[in-house]
Amino acid sequence: MKTALTIAGSDCSGGAGIQADLKTFSAHGVFGMSAITSVVAENTVRVISYQDMTPEIIQEQITAVCEDIFPDGVKIGMLSCKETMEAVAASLTKWQVPNIVLDPVMYAKNGSALMEEEAIATLIEKVLPLATLITPNIPEAEKIADMQITTLAEMEQAARLIHQATGAAVLVKGGHRVADATDLLFDGETLFSYEAPRIDTKNTHGTGCTLSSAICAQLALGARLPEAVQQAKDYITQAIQQALPLGAGHGPTHHFWAFYPND
Repeated sequence: MKTALTIAGSDCSGGAGIQADLKTFSAHGVFGMSAITSVVAENTVRVISYQDMTPEIIQEQITAVCEDIFPDGVKIGMLSCKETMEAVAASLTKWQVPNIVLDPVMYAKNGSALMEEEAIATLIEKVLPLATLITPNIPEAEKIADMQITTLAEMEQAARLIHQATGAAVLVKGGHRVADATDLLFDGETLFSYEAPRIDTKNTHGTGCTLSSAICAQLALGARLPEAVQQAKDYITQAIQQALPLGAGHGPTHHFWAFYPND
């Protein structure tokens, strides 16, 4: 069985973060493992607070996994501060794990900040260059590329700028646009476009976490990057289509829609 490690924050309400990643790995037939960077007290309505793990325990979690069950892929999510980023970067450099998919989580679905503003420079300089693929949404891509994005042409420009700065492939997610949900992948040579109809639902908690971990699972299973993104795009579209109406805010996507549909 293929294996994958998620390095991210937790979500006690179960729809995003570590919990979403592990569900997604399982839905793809990949054995999931985790290294928790932050414990987040959140639900579908709000983020109450979060507490970062120490750099030492973050690195020791990654060591515990890599020395025993070496992962075929890594998904990286919430890295809230400079110290966390440096700890993760040091561990990834040490272990040289393949297929690193990095979702630069800066904001929760309700807009709450999950990354310190002053840590963005460290993210760009020390962490993003280690990734195989970076998956920013439009607000995150605007921060990393230092530009405004309102069109598909500007999404492409941002993807190229981020690739130029990091060397990684870049998937700019278009879910924040007003048109259909079009994502653009630039792998350093070729631009790929992935389109899906916009689904009329408020239940989109954890979509970014789920998409990035689905790509990671596909890469761990041996898919090429463009195909891995397409498979993950198809998966998250169905997960949103069958999203669960739980909670008073943005409900979670349905990670196991293929096993028991939300009728």
